[in-house]
Amino acid sequence: MRSTPEQRRAARHQQPTDQDTAARAAAPARRKQPITVDLIVDTALGIVAAEGYEALTMRRVATALKTGPASLYFHVVNKTDLDDLLIGRLSAALVLPEPDPATWREQIIGVCAQMRDQYLKYPGISRAALAVVPTNLETLRVGEGLFSILLAGGVPAQTAAWAGDALTLYVNAYSLEASLRTTRQSDNTGAGGEGADDEWVLSRDELLNRFAALPEDRFPNTRRHAAELTAGTGHERFEFTLNLMLDGLTGR
Repeated sequence: MRSTPEQRRAARHQQPTDQDTAARAAAPARRKQPITVDLIVDTALGIVAAEGYEALTMRRVATALKTGPASLYFHVVNKTDLDDLLIGRLSAALVLPEPDPATWREQIIGVCAQMRDQYLKYPGISRAALAVVPTNLETLRVGEGLFSILLAGGVPAQTAAWAGDALTLYVNAYSLEASLRTTRQSDNTGAGGEGADDEWVLSRDELLNRFAALPEDRFPNTRRHAAELTAGTGHERFEFTLNLMLDGLTGR
């Protein structure tokens, strides 16, 4: 009996046996590269890197592989399953430290920064993590790692569980916002038509000028503290927010 897509997805999470390895080695080589889960993921990541996550569909991947969508559904259940595989692939690149009670805060920030940097390589891909309940073993490995570090830092289990969720949610949102800014700036570079003047959003000097021009009776603090409101790089604000979150954990 032919297996269902759900059964094939479950099989991906099982460790290969010696018999499986031997069977693959003995299989005759084909002239055409066979479609596999890894090839689908590689192709999908290439599309996201070049065109952004918005461009990613099962049909777009099938077209890139010169096949039909039905060929993909033999390996991947649906787009949600593909999203899970993509985040799993990026999670596999993260290096998790051995939990250390003395440096647990630095370890948490380090893992979150790795996650952020992986997402920023593929514009908008953190959207794939926002609406997916992870089943991929690599994604679960990262969750286990963050949870273990928080526990090592003396954070109670329930607080650590919710904190891990909040931290990854913030990393996802930060990465998505950064990707949207980069995409918007790229779209406007050299543009001569409508929307070409939107680059001011990314310029601190222009933003300071706009704040200074605000009516003082309505925006006294925005005018007075414009320098503070616009200070810092994105990554500096990223680390500040993570520390703010971690401060809340230690104070509970």
